Amino acid sequence: SGVPMLGLFITAVLMSFQESRAIKEDHVIIQAEFYLNPGDSGEFMFDFDGDEIFHVDMDKKETVWRLEEFGRFASFEAQGALANIAVDKANLEIMMKRSNNTPNTNVPPEVTVLPNKPVELGEPNVLICFVDKFSPPVIDVTWLKNGKPVTMGVSETVFLPRDDQLFRKFHYLPFLPSTEDVYDCKVEHWGLDEPLLKHWEFEAPTPLSETTENVV
Repeated sequence: SGVPMLGLFITAVLMSFQESRAIKEDHVIIQAEFYLNPGDSGEFMFDFDGDEIFHVDMDKKETVWRLEEFGRFASFEAQGALANIAVDKANLEIMMKRSNNTPNTNVPPEVTVLPNKPVELGEPNVLICFVDKFSPPVIDVTWLKNGKPVTMGVSETVFLPRDDQLFRKFHYLPFLPSTEDVYDCKVEHWGLDEPLLKHWEFEAPTPLSETTENVV
């Protein structure tokens, strides 16, 4: 299977609308791209203030806008991203030779599971599995409901760059809260010795005790 080698290239554009001599960015647009070996996988995306604007689907060779309306007033030629990834691949091969194939450092992820909004029994909601601070950008995420894999309705973001050259990613699972169902987000990564499971289940709010502070 080989050892992971990562070529990561990030360009940041800082935009400030304040009339000040001090350097203080109000908004940041990031162009991030990487190529990973083994696996022959890569990614090209634009990020605005931490949120994805678009990425390029390397298999379909097309631009995928995070929100459909973005594509109504902007455009991006996917072939440009494919050309960049080809250059990234060539550069990575050069760096691998110069570094004597020194592998990328595996940084294990931090994982958090939380609902998208306050949970009410019987009211549709979305569970979010936030995978953060990891490298290289290769993970397997599986949703489990009562111990069994769930695939219907799940969605995810691309790998999102952090300012410390690590990555983050969001996985989503629509669900109907009940007292009978429990959920786990199972994460596998080269930096983990074994799969990491983060558990979530409905917990009824604890009633306030009658104290002098809350009794009228």
